[in-house]
Amino acid sequence: MKYHVLYNPLAGNDTCEEKTKNFADALQSGEIEFYDVTKIDYKKLLPTLAAGDKLVISGGDGTLNKFVNSVNCSELKTDVLYLATGTGNDFFTDIGGKEGEPVCINRYITDLPEVEVNGKTYKFINGIGYGIDGYCCEVGDAMKAKGKKNINYAGIAVKGLLFHYKPRNAKIIVDGYYKKYKKVWLAPCMNGRYYGGGMIPTPEQNRLSDRGSASVMVYYGSGKLKSLMVFPSIFKGKHVEHTEMVEVIEGDVITVKFDKPTALQIDGETILGVSKYTVYSRSAVKAAQNEQTA
Repeated sequence: MKYHVLYNPLAGNDTCEEKTKNFADALQSGEIEFYDVTKIDYKKLLPTLAAGDKLVISGGDGTLNKFVNSVNCSELKTDVLYLATGTGNDFFTDIGGKEGEPVCINRYITDLPEVEVNGKTYKFINGIGYGIDGYCCEVGDAMKAKGKKNINYAGIAVKGLLFHYKPRNAKIIVDGYYKKYKKVWLAPCMNGRYYGGGMIPTPEQNRLSDRGSASVMVYYGSGKLKSLMVFPSIFKGKHVEHTEMVEVIEGDVITVKFDKPTALQIDGETILGVSKYTVYSRSAVKAAQNEQTA
């Protein structure tokens, strides 16, 4: 048996490579080959895997996102193990992973929702962040470009709420039903429960549910101080108790439109200047695939 270990040297504030080597050193048997995901061509690698080989992905949510958007996961013929060595590791938290232990993720990645934004379509693992969370990723990316590490995204969010980020007005359409909202601070759409380094915007969302739906959470209508006071409760999923300013809607086709462009993040990867996005749930993606093959 051979382990093909794919690692992201940039993940976990540049600690991923060291953690990956420590994991490999602990293996009791098997040949090991390492691959840097920033240089790899997945389509050339996967056909070379032999029966019984193991594919290990080491990194964070962004590393996983790149993988699922680079290969057809439904055609994988080998076990895919995930070693969480990123910063937020929201996917790993959501599936109940244990720190330092890889977990087989095939069943989580063969059936994924998609998001359409700026004319392109992407699969996603956790969720789509739109609003102040997208703003935080934009600011964080700028700080990384200047060489800063250990970025405090919670601090960016607090400063953004108080001083920099201006809420948008939004129109949200869920399975044909639409509603308008004023002063929207957050409008993420989720496949799982966690995103943004431990936030739980949609506490009841289940990535493996038979229903296969997605959920959008709208955080809206309040001023800066009230929004800031309630915001910490999102890390325990208690924000949904504030029904006067938080609404969660479940559906299969979800479109969010802002009246002014803002940054959007997909599993932590930033896209700038977005005015709207449309999410197709796992159920909607599967229905479309069935129509194409009928």
